[in-house]
Amino acid sequence: MPAANSALSSRAVAARHHWFLYVLFAFAVALLTFAGARAQSKASDDATFRKLIDGYCSAWSSGDPANAAKYYAKDASLTFYDLTPFSYSGWTDYDRGVRKNIFEHVETASLTAGKELRVTRHGNVAWTTVPMRITAKFKDGKTLDSPVRYTGIWEKRGKTWLLVHEHLSVPMGG
Repeated sequence: MPAANSALSSRAVAARHHWFLYVLFAFAVALLTFAGARAQSKASDDATFRKLIDGYCSAWSSGDPANAAKYYAKDASLTFYDLTPFSYSGWTDYDRGVRKNIFEHVETASLTAGKELRVTRHGNVAWTTVPMRITAKFKDGKTLDSPVRYTGIWEKRGKTWLLVHEHLSVPMGG
């Protein structure tokens, strides 16, 4: 009987090894599936926010804040840091302030986003950073051509991504 017990014991060990290999294989497949899905999600986020940022720049380049309004949450408590003046509280203040402080003095303006868009998303909140360039021709004949640093904080409300905070700044010295 000892030989029979030895054979049973060997088969039990082999079965445990096979079971362990099956579990290990299933774990590896799950990990690869998760990594692939994550990469696909990242690519989708990048494309989504590239489209949003390009539309945002086009809207502001139109010279009418009403065209940019669709990119912003309308909560009065939100803060937006713009190029001038220091900040605005809520979309209503932003719209009124940009018309008075910028667009009343500009003949044409263009805002373009660079290729180096970075997107970080956690659930229904995402932040984007991208270098931009602003060019403008003022009514007094002066011109502006400057790099701009941009950070946008987006929140997904329903099916729509909206800016809940942004910060634009120009490097010191232009």
